[in-house]
Amino acid sequence: MPLTLALRTTSSIPLEVDSVKLETVRAQPLDDVKATLIQRGNKQVTIGEFFDVTGSAADDDTLVWEGDCSKVKLIGSHLSSGTIRVEGNAGMHLGAEMSGGEITVSGDAGDWVGAEMHGGRIHVRGNVGHLVGGVYRGGRKGMTNGEILIEGNAGNEIGHAMRRGLIAIGGRAGDAAGVAMIAGTIVIAGETGIRYGIGMKRGSIVLLGDTPPDMLPTFKHSGTYRPTIMRVMLRHLAASGWSVPEGSLDATYHRYHGDFLELGKGEILTRVA
Repeated sequence: MPLTLALRTTSSIPLEVDSVKLETVRAQPLDDVKATLIQRGNKQVTIGEFFDVTGSAADDDTLVWEGDCSKVKLIGSHLSSGTIRVEGNAGMHLGAEMSGGEITVSGDAGDWVGAEMHGGRIHVRGNVGHLVGGVYRGGRKGMTNGEILIEGNAGNEIGHAMRRGLIAIGGRAGDAAGVAMIAGTIVIAGETGIRYGIGMKRGSIVLLGDTPPDMLPTFKHSGTYRPTIMRVMLRHLAASGWSVPEGSLDATYHRYHGDFLELGKGEILTRVA
C-alpha cells in the first residue's frame, strides 16, 4: 500500500509542500510524516493539520496525494526517483527541478509544471497553466532533460528557454511556445496561439493541428517532407499513453527554419492538411 496523503482540510492560502520528499518520507514512521513542516503563507504548519496520512512507501516507493490539491504547490519538486500520483488536481510548480522518477496527475495542474526539470517524466491527464518546462524569472535554462506529457490544454510560453527534453501538449496551447528555446522538442496537437519559436536558437516545434499559425517573418520555409524521426517520436508518445492525432504518423510536414534573429538553427514543422 503506498503512502497516501488525503486532503482533509482545505486552505484558501496555498500550501507549499517541497519539504515532503519521497526520498525522506518512505523511511519514516507515520507520526514523523505527519509532523513534517510545510509552509502556509508566512507560517509553518505540520502536514498532519491538513492531510490524513496512511500507508507506507517503503515497499513500492510510491507517494499518493488525494483530493483537490489545486492550492498545494511544489508537489514532487526535486524528485529523483520513485513514483508520485496525484489523484485530483495539483497546484503550481508540480515536479519543479525534478531529476528522475515519475509524476502522474489525474486532473489539472497549475503554472510552471516541470519548471527547470532535469529528468524523469510528468504526465497530466487534464489541463495545465503557463510556462510548462520553462525557466524561472532570472534563470538561464528551462528544462534540461525528461518528458512532460499533457493530454489537455496548456497556457503561454511552453518550454521557455528549454535546453533538452520533450514536451507534448494534446489540446490547445497559448502564445509564444518555444520562446528563447535552446534545444529540445515541443509537440502540440491542438489549436495554436501566436509568435511560436520567437527567439529560439535550436530545437524543434511540431504542430500537428489542421490550422497552424502564421509564421514569424524571421522563419523561412525550407521544404516539405516526411521525417523518419517523426514516426519514431510519435510511436514513443503513443506507447507512453499520449493520444497521437490520427494521420500524424504518415503525414507530410512543412519545415521552417529560424529564428534568424538568433542562430537560425531551430525548426518548426507544421502538418500538411
